[in-house]
Amino acid sequence: MSDTTDIEVRRRKARFRAQRRGFREIDLVFSAFAEAHLETLDGHELAQFEALLQVADWQVYAWFMGHEPAPPEHDHAVFARLRAYRENLRART
Repeated sequence: MSDTTDIEVRRRKARFRAQRRGFREIDLVFSAFAEAHLETLDGHELAQFEALLQVADWQVYAWFMGHEPAPPEHDHAVFARLRAYRENLRART
């Protein structure tokens, strides 16, 4: 499998997982972010997004709300973009 095919498969899987997390607000944020930005993430950024998809919804929610800081392994540019995207979604509603 070529690198291009591999990253496309990973993006499809990430998009699917982003839409079906289980916690409504987190589902909305992750799925909308995936639709808007997934195609522009490089391999490293995609790996960071995939790692965020592995975190429990309640934990990500606590980070979004500022109840807990994101741990260093998840406090990166992709999480910052995701958090900013969430804020923009909230501002529009």
